[in-house]
Amino acid sequence: MEGKESEADFDRTAAYLSQTLEYAREDEDIHIISTKLSGLFRFGLLEKVTMGEPLTKAEAEEYERGKARVGRICKAAFESGIGIHIDAEHSWIQGAVDEIAWEMSRQYNKGIPTVINAVQLYRKDRLQFLQDSLQHARDNGYLCAVKLVRGAYMEKERERARAMDYPSPIHESLEETHRAYNEGLQFCIGHIGEVYVCNATHNEESCRLQTELMEARGLEPGHPMVATAQLYGMSDNLSYNMAEAGFNVEKYLPYGPVREVLPYLIRRTQENTSVEGQMSRELNLIRKELQRRRG
Repeated sequence: MEGKESEADFDRTAAYLSQTLEYAREDEDIHIISTKLSGLFRFGLLEKVTMGEPLTKAEAEEYERGKARVGRICKAAFESGIGIHIDAEHSWIQGAVDEIAWEMSRQYNKGIPTVINAVQLYRKDRLQFLQDSLQHARDNGYLCAVKLVRGAYMEKERERARAMDYPSPIHESLEETHRAYNEGLQFCIGHIGEVYVCNATHNEESCRLQTELMEARGLEPGHPMVATAQLYGMSDNLSYNMAEAGFNVEKYLPYGPVREVLPYLIRRTQENTSVEGQMSRELNLIRKELQRRRG
Protein backbone atom coordinates (compact mmCIF):
# COMPACT_ATOMS: atom_id res chain seq x y z
CA MET A 1 0.00 0.00 0.00
CA GLU A 2 1.25 3.48 -0.84
CA GLY A 3 -0.02 7.02 -1.21
CA LYS A 4 -2.80 6.76 1.39
CA GLU A 5 -4.43 9.85 2.93
CA SER A 6 -6.76 8.92 5.79
CA GLU A 7 -6.16 7.67 9.31
CA ALA A 8 -8.48 4.74 8.58
CA ASP A 9 -6.32 3.76 5.58
CA PHE A 10 -3.14 4.08 7.61
CA ASP A 11 -4.54 1.86 10.37
CA ARG A 12 -5.76 -0.65 7.77
CA THR A 13 -2.28 -0.81 6.18
CA ALA A 14 -0.70 -1.32 9.59
CA ALA A 15 -3.14 -4.14 10.30
CA TYR A 16 -2.26 -5.82 6.98
CA LEU A 17 1.43 -5.58 7.82
CA SER A 18 0.77 -7.15 11.21
CA GLN A 19 -1.06 -10.00 9.49
CA THR A 20 1.86 -10.44 7.11
CA LEU A 21 4.22 -10.67 10.07
CA GLU A 22 2.00 -13.34 11.63
CA TYR A 23 2.12 -15.29 8.38
CA ALA A 24 5.92 -14.88 8.14
CA ARG A 25 6.41 -16.22 11.66
CA GLU A 26 4.79 -19.49 10.60
CA ASP A 27 6.79 -19.93 7.37
CA GLU A 28 10.52 -20.49 7.72
CA ASP A 29 11.10 -19.35 4.11
CA ILE A 30 9.68 -15.86 4.75
CA HIS A 31 12.17 -13.84 6.75
CA ILE A 32 11.56 -10.31 5.43
CA ILE A 33 8.47 -8.21 4.70
CA SER A 34 8.28 -4.79 3.03
CA THR A 35 6.39 -1.56 3.49
CA LYS A 36 6.17 1.93 2.06
CA LEU A 37 5.77 4.67 4.63
CA SER A 38 3.44 6.58 2.30
CA GLY A 39 0.96 3.85 3.18
CA LEU A 40 1.27 4.75 6.87
CA PHE A 41 1.61 8.57 6.72
CA ARG A 42 -0.08 11.32 4.74
CA PHE A 43 2.10 12.25 1.74
CA GLY A 44 1.80 15.98 2.37
CA LEU A 45 2.91 15.54 5.96
CA LEU A 46 6.01 13.57 4.93
CA GLU A 47 6.75 16.31 2.40
CA LYS A 48 6.45 19.04 5.01
CA VAL A 49 8.79 17.22 7.40
CA THR A 50 11.30 16.60 4.59
CA MET A 51 11.27 20.28 3.63
CA GLY A 52 11.90 21.26 7.25
CA GLU A 53 8.70 23.26 7.51
CA PRO A 54 7.24 23.78 11.01
CA LEU A 55 4.28 21.56 11.86
CA THR A 56 1.10 22.70 13.48
CA LYS A 57 0.14 21.07 16.78
CA ALA A 58 -2.33 18.82 14.95
CA GLU A 59 0.29 17.86 12.34
CA ALA A 60 2.88 17.09 15.00
CA GLU A 61 0.38 14.81 16.71
CA GLU A 62 -0.43 13.17 13.38
CA TYR A 63 3.28 12.61 12.72
CA GLU A 64 3.73 11.00 16.13
CA ARG A 65 0.78 8.68 15.46
CA GLY A 66 2.43 7.61 12.22
CA LYS A 67 5.76 6.95 13.93
CA ALA A 68 3.94 4.95 16.60
CA ARG A 69 2.41 2.74 13.86
CA VAL A 70 5.84 2.14 12.34
CA GLY A 71 7.31 1.54 15.80
CA ARG A 72 4.75 -1.15 16.63
CA ILE A 73 5.43 -2.94 13.34
CA CYS A 74 9.23 -2.76 13.75
CA LYS A 75 9.02 -3.94 17.36
CA ALA A 76 6.90 -6.93 16.32
CA ALA A 77 9.32 -7.69 13.48
CA PHE A 78 12.28 -7.54 15.87
CA GLU A 79 10.59 -9.83 18.39
CA SER A 80 9.74 -12.30 15.59
CA GLY A 81 13.21 -12.30 14.02
CA ILE A 82 11.75 -10.92 10.78
CA GLY A 83 13.35 -8.11 8.75
CA ILE A 84 11.36 -5.23 7.30
CA HIS A 85 12.32 -3.36 4.14
CA ILE A 86 11.46 0.34 4.23
CA ASP A 87 10.99 0.99 0.52
CA ALA A 88 12.19 4.21 -1.07
CA GLU A 89 9.87 7.05 -2.07
CA HIS A 90 9.93 10.31 -4.06
CA SER A 91 12.86 12.58 -3.16
CA TRP A 92 10.56 15.27 -1.74
CA ILE A 93 9.33 12.93 1.00
CA GLN A 94 12.40 10.71 1.32
CA GLY A 95 14.04 12.85 4.01
CA ALA A 96 11.25 12.07 6.48
CA VAL A 97 11.34 8.39 5.50
CA ASP A 98 15.10 8.26 6.15
CA GLU A 99 14.69 10.02 9.49
CA ILE A 100 12.12 7.45 10.62
CA ALA A 101 14.18 4.54 9.27
CA TRP A 102 17.25 5.73 11.19
CA GLU A 103 15.20 6.12 14.37
CA MET A 104 13.77 2.60 14.04
CA SER A 105 17.18 1.18 13.13
CA ARG A 106 18.70 2.69 16.26
CA GLN A 107 16.09 0.87 18.35
CA TYR A 108 15.95 -2.49 16.60
CA ASN A 109 19.12 -3.18 14.56
CA LYS A 110 20.99 -4.67 17.49
CA GLY A 111 23.44 -6.83 15.56
CA ILE A 112 20.74 -8.10 13.19
CA PRO A 113 19.16 -6.38 10.17
CA THR A 114 15.60 -5.79 11.34
CA VAL A 115 15.02 -2.39 9.68
CA ILE A 116 16.46 -2.26 6.14
CA ASN A 117 16.31 1.15 4.47
CA ALA A 118 16.18 1.36 0.66
CA VAL A 119 18.70 3.64 -1.10
CA GLN A 120 17.93 4.82 -4.65
CA LEU A 121 21.29 5.22 -6.35
CA TYR A 122 19.97 7.01 -9.41
CA ARG A 123 19.97 10.02 -7.08
CA LYS A 124 23.12 12.13 -7.10
CA ASP A 125 23.26 12.45 -3.32
CA ARG A 126 22.84 8.82 -2.31
CA LEU A 127 26.51 7.77 -2.15
CA GLN A 128 27.00 10.46 0.47
CA PHE A 129 23.81 9.27 2.16
CA LEU A 130 25.25 5.74 2.38
CA GLN A 131 28.33 7.12 4.14
CA ASP A 132 26.13 9.20 6.43
CA SER A 133 24.02 6.13 7.23
CA LEU A 134 27.06 4.15 8.31
CA GLN A 135 28.32 7.06 10.42
CA HIS A 136 24.91 7.43 12.09
CA ALA A 137 24.94 3.72 12.89
CA ARG A 138 28.46 3.97 14.36
CA ASP A 139 27.53 7.01 16.44
CA ASN A 140 24.39 5.32 17.78
CA GLY A 141 25.64 1.75 18.17
CA TYR A 142 23.53 -0.22 15.71
CA LEU A 143 23.92 -2.25 12.50
CA CYS A 144 23.53 -0.21 9.31
CA ALA A 145 21.15 -2.19 7.06
CA VAL A 146 20.37 -1.04 3.52
CA LYS A 147 18.73 -2.27 0.35
CA LEU A 148 20.38 -0.89 -2.79
CA VAL A 149 18.13 -0.12 -5.76
CA ARG A 150 18.62 1.99 -8.85
CA GLY A 151 15.35 3.91 -8.56
CA ALA A 152 11.75 3.99 -9.74
CA TYR A 153 10.52 7.59 -10.08
CA MET A 154 12.87 9.00 -12.72
CA GLU A 155 10.31 10.76 -14.94
CA LYS A 156 8.34 12.20 -12.02
CA GLU A 157 11.56 13.44 -10.40
CA ARG A 158 12.74 15.18 -13.56
CA GLU A 159 9.33 16.63 -14.38
CA ARG A 160 8.97 18.11 -10.91
CA ALA A 161 12.48 19.55 -11.03
CA ARG A 162 11.70 21.24 -14.37
CA ALA A 163 8.32 22.51 -13.19
CA MET A 164 9.72 23.94 -9.96
CA ASP A 165 13.01 25.10 -11.48
CA TYR A 166 15.52 23.24 -9.33
CA PRO A 167 18.35 20.90 -10.39
CA SER A 168 17.23 17.34 -11.08
CA PRO A 169 18.28 15.01 -8.26
CA ILE A 170 18.68 12.17 -10.80
CA HIS A 171 21.89 11.27 -12.63
CA GLU A 172 21.87 12.50 -16.21
CA SER A 173 22.69 9.13 -17.78
CA LEU A 174 22.16 5.44 -17.16
CA GLU A 175 25.94 4.98 -17.12
CA GLU A 176 26.25 7.42 -14.21
CA THR A 177 23.54 5.51 -12.35
CA HIS A 178 25.35 2.20 -12.97
CA ARG A 179 28.60 3.76 -11.73
CA ALA A 180 26.97 5.07 -8.56
CA TYR A 181 25.25 1.74 -7.94
CA ASN A 182 28.52 -0.15 -8.28
CA GLU A 183 30.29 2.27 -5.95
CA GLY A 184 27.48 1.86 -3.43
CA LEU A 185 27.75 -1.92 -3.57
CA GLN A 186 31.52 -1.72 -3.20
CA PHE A 187 31.13 0.57 -0.19
CA CYS A 188 28.67 -1.76 1.53
CA ILE A 189 30.56 -4.99 0.94
CA GLY A 190 33.75 -3.19 1.96
CA HIS A 191 32.14 -2.54 5.37
CA ILE A 192 30.41 -5.89 5.92
CA GLY A 193 30.11 -6.46 9.64
CA GLU A 194 29.11 -2.86 10.19
CA VAL A 195 26.74 -3.03 7.21
CA TYR A 196 24.08 -5.46 5.98
CA VAL A 197 23.33 -5.06 2.28
CA CYS A 198 20.61 -6.37 0.00
CA ASN A 199 21.70 -6.05 -3.64
CA ALA A 200 18.17 -5.60 -5.02
CA THR A 201 18.66 -5.68 -8.77
CA HIS A 202 17.61 -7.22 -12.07
CA ASN A 203 20.97 -6.26 -13.57
CA GLU A 204 23.30 -9.15 -14.40
CA GLU A 205 26.45 -7.05 -13.99
CA SER A 206 25.43 -5.99 -10.48
CA CYS A 207 25.01 -9.63 -9.46
CA ARG A 208 28.36 -10.50 -11.02
CA LEU A 209 30.00 -7.59 -9.19
CA GLN A 210 28.55 -8.83 -5.90
CA THR A 211 30.10 -12.27 -6.39
CA GLU A 212 33.47 -10.76 -7.33
CA LEU A 213 33.55 -8.36 -4.40
CA MET A 214 32.61 -11.08 -1.93
CA GLU A 215 35.22 -13.45 -3.31
CA ALA A 216 37.90 -10.74 -3.18
CA ARG A 217 37.14 -10.16 0.52
CA GLY A 218 37.06 -13.87 1.31
CA LEU A 219 33.35 -13.84 2.15
CA GLU A 220 31.42 -17.08 1.76
CA PRO A 221 28.54 -16.88 -0.77
CA GLY A 222 26.00 -17.45 2.02
CA HIS A 223 27.39 -14.74 4.31
CA PRO A 224 24.45 -13.62 6.49
CA MET A 225 25.09 -9.91 5.92
CA VAL A 226 24.74 -10.01 2.12
CA ALA A 227 21.72 -10.89 -0.02
CA THR A 228 20.41 -10.27 -3.52
CA ALA A 229 16.76 -9.77 -4.42
CA GLN A 230 14.61 -9.89 -7.54
CA LEU A 231 10.89 -9.54 -8.06
CA TYR A 232 8.88 -12.74 -8.16
CA GLY A 233 8.51 -13.72 -11.83
CA MET A 234 11.30 -11.39 -13.01
CA SER A 235 14.98 -12.21 -13.61
CA ASP A 236 14.48 -15.76 -12.40
CA ASN A 237 17.64 -16.72 -14.29
CA LEU A 238 19.63 -14.46 -11.94
CA SER A 239 17.82 -15.66 -8.83
CA TYR A 240 18.17 -19.36 -9.58
CA ASN A 241 21.82 -19.19 -10.60
CA MET A 242 22.78 -17.10 -7.57
CA ALA A 243 20.88 -19.49 -5.29
CA GLU A 244 22.46 -22.50 -6.96
CA ALA A 245 25.89 -21.00 -6.23
CA GLY A 246 24.99 -20.65 -2.54
CA PHE A 247 24.19 -16.94 -2.32
CA ASN A 248 21.31 -15.62 -0.23
CA VAL A 249 18.47 -14.83 -2.63
CA GLU A 250 15.15 -13.17 -1.91
CA LYS A 251 12.15 -13.21 -4.24
CA TYR A 252 10.08 -10.09 -3.68
CA LEU A 253 6.34 -10.71 -3.94
CA PRO A 254 3.99 -7.69 -4.14
CA TYR A 255 0.43 -8.66 -3.22
CA GLY A 256 -2.91 -7.02 -2.66
CA PRO A 257 -5.88 -5.65 -4.64
CA VAL A 258 -5.03 -5.20 -8.33
CA ARG A 259 -5.70 -1.44 -8.23
CA GLU A 260 -3.16 -1.11 -5.41
CA VAL A 261 -0.44 -3.33 -6.85
CA LEU A 262 -0.56 -2.29 -10.53
CA PRO A 263 1.17 1.12 -10.15
CA TYR A 264 4.04 -0.58 -8.35
CA LEU A 265 4.39 -3.32 -10.97
CA ILE A 266 4.22 -0.80 -13.83
CA ARG A 267 7.14 1.12 -12.31
CA ARG A 268 9.13 -2.08 -11.97
CA THR A 269 8.45 -3.02 -15.58
CA GLN A 270 9.50 0.43 -16.78
CA GLU A 271 12.65 0.18 -14.68
CA ASN A 272 13.45 -3.24 -16.13
CA THR A 273 13.07 -2.12 -19.75
CA SER A 274 15.82 0.43 -19.14
CA VAL A 275 18.32 -2.21 -18.04
CA GLU A 276 19.94 -2.76 -21.45
CA GLY A 277 17.40 -5.15 -22.88
CA GLN A 278 16.86 -7.15 -19.71
CA MET A 279 13.23 -7.92 -20.57
CA SER A 280 14.17 -9.08 -24.08
CA ARG A 281 16.79 -11.39 -22.63
CA GLU A 282 14.24 -12.79 -20.22
CA LEU A 283 11.77 -13.44 -23.03
CA ASN A 284 14.46 -15.25 -25.00
CA LEU A 285 15.32 -17.36 -21.98
CA ILE A 286 11.64 -18.24 -21.50
CA ARG A 287 11.35 -19.24 -25.17
CA LYS A 288 14.44 -21.44 -24.89
CA GLU A 289 13.05 -23.10 -21.76
CA LEU A 290 9.72 -23.77 -23.49
CA GLN A 291 11.54 -25.31 -26.45
CA ARG A 292 13.63 -27.43 -24.12
CA ARG A 293 10.52 -28.73 -22.37
CA ARG A 294 8.81 -29.53 -25.67
CA GLY A 295 11.90 -31.42 -26.80
